[in-house]
Amino acid sequence: MPPLSLLIKPASGSCNMRCRYCFYVDETENRAVALRGRMSEETMHTLVDKTLAYADGECTFSFQGGEPTLAGLGFFRAMSDYVAAHPNPKGIRVRWSIQTNGYALDEDWCRWLRDNRVLVGISLDGPKEVHDRCRVDTEGKGTFQKVMQSIHLLEKYSVEFNILTVVSAANARRAGQVYNFFKKQSFGYQQYIECLDPLGEEPGGHDYSLTPERYEAFLKTMFDEWYRDVSAGHYVYNRYFENLLMIMTGQQPESCSLRGVCQAQWVIEADGSVYPCDFYALDEWRLGNINTDSFAGMEQKRRESGFIAQSARVPEACRSCRWAMLCRNGCRRNRAEDTGQNRFCAAYQGFLEYAYPRLQELAQAILRRAGRR
Repeated sequence: MPPLSLLIKPASGSCNMRCRYCFYVDETENRAVALRGRMSEETMHTLVDKTLAYADGECTFSFQGGEPTLAGLGFFRAMSDYVAAHPNPKGIRVRWSIQTNGYALDEDWCRWLRDNRVLVGISLDGPKEVHDRCRVDTEGKGTFQKVMQSIHLLEKYSVEFNILTVVSAANARRAGQVYNFFKKQSFGYQQYIECLDPLGEEPGGHDYSLTPERYEAFLKTMFDEWYRDVSAGHYVYNRYFENLLMIMTGQQPESCSLRGVCQAQWVIEADGSVYPCDFYALDEWRLGNINTDSFAGMEQKRRESGFIAQSARVPEACRSCRWAMLCRNGCRRNRAEDTGQNRFCAAYQGFLEYAYPRLQELAQAILRRAGRR
């Protein structure tokens, strides 16, 4: 089997911030039991035991929320100690990562992150006036200053980190401002994800909602800024653009939203409940519980549920689209239930029409360097 990657929510959906567009708050409110408390030591031990027994080659323990740091540094220390002391006859290589809002990070946290070589994703939506529009604390106050303090701590302790930015109405028209702010801060690894509207609602009904028109403009401006730097020899990693180049150079993209079909993922809630995707941590898609079920049994339930098979549906509009092999209909979460068409279809088409010649130029340069063309 391929390397095993787990997305663990040790504090369930609990959070020390109140971001206005948080998709996981919406998901938890659509479950019979919204929050699942904190992950117990027993569940953590079972998770590690079963993962190291089932994995092949390597496994990645990734943490997310809610806000995973609310489980406490003691939980993470106990888990890393347990993994380090665990029998590992297959020689499984263990990797660690965490996605955090950065609000609770301090020097003790940074020491643990550094010592365990944890890759950190930290959420930042742009400069202060942009970030603070949606990412607020429990009192409704902006969190920019606190997050930047945490980033400076990560830098002080030489912790590897990436910037994760939610593209919403707050920053979609300020792509150049966002990019150049990140550039000024020397943030060389960037990931941008589309803001999600609540489940069951017609998209576009909130002031933070991202429209296809705004998203297309965002992608074009962001690409112009990125291409200018890359062409001048100033490399900045942009996950979406890099994945497009992977496709164009004959590689498998690592982003599941660009593979055309959902991948086999494991999302572990604090009580041990297991789901097939972070965007579908809902009762109807529950695969089982790590405390009582085997990975093999839950994989069988994944197949029986049709979760992955359903995502392979190709909408009629995609069949004649010249960009289908690059766009691949995007993330399932953004697809219409009736037609299966991605709500950002027009944005992807407009962007790819605009950027393709330059993407092709970069792809050909990559192939030449690799001696493949």
